[in-house]
Amino acid sequence: MKKYAYIGCLGFIAVITTEFGVIGILPQIAEHYQIGTDKAGWLLSAFALIIALTGPFMTLLMSGFDRKKVMLTAIAIFLFTAVVSAMSPPFWLLMMVRILPAFLQPVYIATALSVAVSGADQKQANKLMGIVFIGVALAMVTTVPFATWLASVWIWESSFIVQGIVSTVALAVIYLLLPAMPVQEKKSYKSQLTILTKPTFIISTAMNFFMITAWFSTYSYFADYLNKAKGMDGTMVSYMLFLFGIIGVFSNWIAGKMLSWNVPKTTALFLSGTVIMPFLLYFSGDSLPANIISIAVWGFLYSPSFQNASTYMISSVPDSLEFANSLATSFGNLGVTLGTTLGGWMIVAKGASYNPWIGLVFGVLAFLMIILRSILEKRAEKEKIIIPCG
Repeated sequence: MKKYAYIGCLGFIAVITTEFGVIGILPQIAEHYQIGTDKAGWLLSAFALIIALTGPFMTLLMSGFDRKKVMLTAIAIFLFTAVVSAMSPPFWLLMMVRILPAFLQPVYIATALSVAVSGADQKQANKLMGIVFIGVALAMVTTVPFATWLASVWIWESSFIVQGIVSTVALAVIYLLLPAMPVQEKKSYKSQLTILTKPTFIISTAMNFFMITAWFSTYSYFADYLNKAKGMDGTMVSYMLFLFGIIGVFSNWIAGKMLSWNVPKTTALFLSGTVIMPFLLYFSGDSLPANIISIAVWGFLYSPSFQNASTYMISSVPDSLEFANSLATSFGNLGVTLGTTLGGWMIVAKGASYNPWIGLVFGVLAFLMIILRSILEKRAEKEKIIIPCG
């Protein structure tokens, strides 16, 4: 139902604004707390690591609860985090409150997607999931760049104020417009865990992990990269984030339609950006027009990454949407953690300009997983044809 998909999308904006809102202000946070940018990056990587380690377990644990209550609880915790963070607490406390909502982030995403596609056929389900995932791009085009711009002209804490406002709106909409949605039939833990024995799902999980690692080795340090490698100031970075997000909204819409046509080919098309972007960013040099074009291409190919990764994984086990998506979220965030960690290491060791080349390596690994899954699926199809003939 589209209404539920749009509600899920709004909550997704709050979730993404909280998780990635710090990307544009990492240099200011590092300066305020007198720490390195790589250490400030822990605010992103620790958040992602908690999601990666606890996401599937939390989703299984919460799978029997009323879905409206689950979504309300998750967004309420995101709101609490924003309020405390806006008070510029000591860095250790900022880390703690950043970690808190990470426990329920994959639960919210899995639940919102499940609510959006309830009662829809597979083709329609991909479109409805696309609407929910547009929340990622909308956050990139509205709340994230606005928070970055506001922080550049006012104080860095204003980024968390924006996060709090968005979470409040999402909380109110879910409370007022979403009906109570108790789970009618809870699947057993055993039946949900069986997907972990399927080779195609395992390979799809690895593809997700490698793809997100590739993208976030550079994207996690978007502001730092554009500042140090391209010489852009904070205001220009906020404009580039806005451009990135504008293109991303269109890109997510396109990806949603393409996924209904062919999941593997769509995933491969957008994954190609991990190979293209290092060369594009390198050859754009210090030219502002060339960099604007490069960032537009970057935004188009990157923005549907979570949508593509989740749909690609779920396509291998279509009957286990919630648990499969929680695993997609977890391994995607494990990729965020590794990408952020490697990107931070590269900045310290060589400089931010080298970060995109990390993405190239992991992008190639992701392509190898797509090829491997295709080989296994073709082999399985041949066996189905041969067996009846015997």
